[in-house]
Amino acid sequence: MGLGIIGAMPLLSFWKSNRDEVLKMAVDQVVASAGDGTLRDSSQASREFRSYLRVVPSDSLFVYARQCLEKAFERGGSILQDIVNELGRRLDFEVEDGLYQGKKTAIGFDGIWRSESDPEIVIEVKTTDYVTVSLDKLAGYKERLREEGRIKANASMLIIVGREDTGALEAQVRGSRFAWDMRLISIERLIKLVQIKEKSDDPSTLTQIRQLLRPFEYTKIDRIIDVIFTTAVDVETQQIVDRGPIENEGGERESYKQDRTDPDLLNTKRQEAVDAFANTKGKELIRYTRTLFWSTDKRLRACCAVSKRYQGDYQPYWYAFHPNWDRFLAEGEDSYFILSCMDRNEAYAVPYSWITANKKNLNMTDKGDRSYWHVALTMLDDASLAINISRLGIKTALKPFAFRWDAGTPL
Repeated sequence: MGLGIIGAMPLLSFWKSNRDEVLKMAVDQVVASAGDGTLRDSSQASREFRSYLRVVPSDSLFVYARQCLEKAFERGGSILQDIVNELGRRLDFEVEDGLYQGKKTAIGFDGIWRSESDPEIVIEVKTTDYVTVSLDKLAGYKERLREEGRIKANASMLIIVGREDTGALEAQVRGSRFAWDMRLISIERLIKLVQIKEKSDDPSTLTQIRQLLRPFEYTKIDRIIDVIFTTAVDVETQQIVDRGPIENEGGERESYKQDRTDPDLLNTKRQEAVDAFANTKGKELIRYTRTLFWSTDKRLRACCAVSKRYQGDYQPYWYAFHPNWDRFLAEGEDSYFILSCMDRNEAYAVPYSWITANKKNLNMTDKGDRSYWHVALTMLDDASLAINISRLGIKTALKPFAFRWDAGTPL
């Protein structure tokens, strides 16, 4: 599809109606279709491009960042700056975008990343470290921001560089008076942090990741070990929980043969269900963690769990509902627990209000650091599904919450 057709409508409108076509475009083509096609401070092109980045899948952000580094094109540095700031948002920072080009009357920082309980991080994005970076200039940005009350005195600076071989710049920072105020990270490693965060469901992983981006004593590597450990435990726990206990009509557990579903297939099914649900709501949902999704304004939230088909009709599907999922949904204005089934192109968006009212009557596993509610589905006489509320001996039909891949109706 030609760029002329794309240019006839705002970028986000074209994205909503031609998602697959837009995702095939290179990032410079995307920018060319935003506004007048030139990124300038406070321009329509900038607003459209940044809004577009807020809703695209993280994998597309990774591709765009690499395109900026592998191919030279006009305003490539400005494009990369916006992409990097969006990666910060995917790490759950509140991001203030900086200027594309410095001005005498304004502070030339590239971004400020904020979180509730930690000092701010002032961002500087460089496509390469071949050119010597003026650390005094960067420190001057930080000092002016502090004087204006936009950051606290204990804020740090993070230089994000396109190349992984940053030896010269590392030596420059280490040998300067700013060694304890500045840190470096390559864009590839920043991408890996986003990938770790989105594959995890443990809130402590995100906390540890954000701490890694701030200055700390490298002689003691406890924080790095914590990230590795919490991520590994999270994956191991999910492997156990994903299987789910099989219960018979008397509530007793039955033995079963372990037959784990490929995680990639589970994630594909999950994404299909979330995309279909988002379509019914007329909004875009972006990934927060492996199972959690939200709109860019964080008001619409969804947690999507996937179950394989177990033998028998009494409990053909089973899900765990975790406390951190509960907290995430509770903080939204319009939240849903989506139950997806591997062998069905139909899923069920259970309103969080139902979860709140009924979770006290669901069976629960509580092993200290690992607890979750059991959400077991049962087959009704008409072959439809219902949630089995074990403690009350009643069933909640899922038909009212159903939506399909091919023809979603508004919920």
